[in-house]
Amino acid sequence: MTDAELARRIREHAYLEGDFVLRSGKRSRYYLDKYRFETRPDILAAVGERLAATVGEVAPQASRIAGPELGAVALAAAASLSSGLPFLLVRKEAKEYGTENRLEGEFEEGEEVCLVEDVVTSGGAAVDAVEALRAAGLECRTAICVVDREEGGADALARTAVRLHPLFRAQDILQA
Repeated sequence: MTDAELARRIREHAYLEGDFVLRSGKRSRYYLDKYRFETRPDILAAVGERLAATVGEVAPQASRIAGPELGAVALAAAASLSSGLPFLLVRKEAKEYGTENRLEGEFEEGEEVCLVEDVVTSGGAAVDAVEALRAAGLECRTAICVVDREEGGADALARTAVRLHPLFRAQDILQA
């Protein structure tokens, strides 16, 4: 699947028009419903391949991939399967039972991790995930998202010394 075809497929399955409140609190006339493309095996496989290739290009030192719950879990798994790198799940908060972990999966302190995200708007969820990874002793300097809405997320991550690499920008999807 070409990049243009993947952008078209994401738009076809995930683009919704209306009045939406985003996680950032901002209102938007459109919404990219990540679950509508992440739950389609053909699209998920293509995205996973691109994420894996991008990790290899922009974060070749990464020994793991990390994905925040819930939206990026399928993406992290797909990228892991395609790249062969193990992945971590970053919970929104530590669970209150069992191991009480915030990060799920095995890792060693000091390892480099590449964060994968679905749709980045203000970057709040991604910054929170980076902070959780760093609190556990991991290094994270790179994030890759499927779509950057270009509404401040890259800048928010840059303020934490993380560079964002989008597979697509919102305009790519909107014009597909």
